[in-house]
Amino acid sequence: MTSSSGPLSGLRVFDLSRIMAGPSCTQMLGDMGADVIKVERPGEGDDTRKWGPPFVKNKAGQDTSESAYYLSANRNKRSVSLDISQPEGQKLARQLISQCDILVENFKVGGLAKYGLSYENLKDEFPQLIYCSITGFGQTGPYAPQAGYDFLIQGMGGIMSLTGEPEGQPMKVGVAIVDLMCGMYASNAILAALHHRNMTGGSKSGEGQYIDVSLFDTQIAWLANQGLYYLTSGELPPRLGNGHPNIVPYNVVPSSDGHFILAIGNDGQYRKFCDFAGCPELIEDNRFSTNQNRIRNRDDLYPLIGEVTKTRSSADWIKNLPPLGVPCGPVNDMKGTFDHPQTTAREMKISMPHPEAASGSVDLIGSPMKFSRTPVDYRQAPPCMGEHTEEVLEELLQLGGEQLSALRKNNTV
Repeated sequence: MTSSSGPLSGLRVFDLSRIMAGPSCTQMLGDMGADVIKVERPGEGDDTRKWGPPFVKNKAGQDTSESAYYLSANRNKRSVSLDISQPEGQKLARQLISQCDILVENFKVGGLAKYGLSYENLKDEFPQLIYCSITGFGQTGPYAPQAGYDFLIQGMGGIMSLTGEPEGQPMKVGVAIVDLMCGMYASNAILAALHHRNMTGGSKSGEGQYIDVSLFDTQIAWLANQGLYYLTSGELPPRLGNGHPNIVPYNVVPSSDGHFILAIGNDGQYRKFCDFAGCPELIEDNRFSTNQNRIRNRDDLYPLIGEVTKTRSSADWIKNLPPLGVPCGPVNDMKGTFDHPQTTAREMKISMPHPEAASGSVDLIGSPMKFSRTPVDYRQAPPCMGEHTEEVLEELLQLGGEQLSALRKNNTV
């Protein structure tokens, strides 16, 4: 195993999660230096390995088993093939858990109990273990037994009622945002639990605990100001397309050659925009003189602003407004995003060696976390299924060749 100098160096994670929420959580922990052991069922693996195309192409130009979706959330992990439905697999799992600080799983509620790997099964034997369960609806409540998927939770949790054009159908966010946000909440909870363990005795005698995180709770939590709009007023927030409920003008607006984003956040910025755009009447008109009035009269203002912004190109607005302190920018596609000089400067596109890729490497999205003393490091590309089985079992459990051969023969690994 390649050592890490990250802030979580020396910690080990037993990762029993699949799809996106759990893997995105453990990828963050791995980026920060934790040794993440990703457990995959022999011959099956993480469900997202099959979620393609696109897949990584090999030197013959053929699809491999490595999907782009899988690559997005499984960096800095070691993959171990292990069948926990077998008694021998359960025994090996417990032996590996004894070497770990954190366990992350996203089975249905109670799903790991039949394998003897629930928190209740493990807490007395491993009192320092931090055990994080990620489910669709949490461990309690009438929906607890049901499976949850990002799309369903976006609908049930209110975000789709806010997303899309006012007269269009409800619209989900274009990435699995509930999964990703749930992974972030889970990783934050794990870090807090680690702090508690350190404060109560550390890894040898400190207090571990159980963490219950759900997609449904996560979605409600990040309704944020829109959730409070309803709770405060008793009124349903309107669907505004690209508009903002509390700031105007804050929208995609037309230009002479397309569209750009105008994100004016206060009255001073609004006056600067109108001065530069040569439309003093939009300042002098009492309907638009303050943000509160602009919110009330947004339907009157946006067509007038559109007539002004259509007189120049997007590039002209984007070049001239920001130096005046007026926020605006392009609506980039993926090419524009990854070709952007700020993306390069912030190292948000990286490449890592990969044995299956035709070029010998795969492009990945970098971590947004920038540490001054313990920087994120990229040690391991998203692993092939079972790539590190022998390495991990030899390193952590001192299993020899004959034992490994027997395990393979029984399809335990």
